Amino acid sequence: MKFMLIMRATDEGVKAYQEIPFEQIIEDMGKYNESMMKAGVMLAGEGLSDAAEGSVVDFSSEEPLVTDGPYGETKELFNGFWIIEVSSKEEAIQWAKRAPLGAGALLEVRRVHGPEDFPADNEWIQKEEGWREEQAQRGQA
Repeated sequence: MKFMLIMRATDEGVKAYQEIPFEQIIEDMGKYNESMMKAGVMLAGEGLSDAAEGSVVDFSSEEPLVTDGPYGETKELFNGFWIIEVSSKEEAIQWAKRAPLGAGALLEVRRVHGPEDFPADNEWIQKEEGWREEQAQRGQA
């Protein structure tokens, strides 16, 4: 099963991270990523730029409304993610608990849907399977 570990932070967590040398953060994250790679569970992971560089597209009105960052409360911000493949939610939680995050940080654990979660005879599900195969082939070229 695939799970996404979604990194978020409170104002307290952001302030605490600003007091840690950047080199230390990179080393701690690197060691964590390396442990997941060596265990064969990490499929992807990325950190995101500051919310001030982003935008939100809100679909609650007839015309989508674009709001440039910074936006929202800190506790709502999505700062980065990992995608891991493990045997259970419990194993995903165990990996999440090992993340080098401190007070004020949150790591949400969510299962990523797979093809088995959708009707196999649906035209769009079949097309998506073909698109995934095409992407995989491009990645090998």
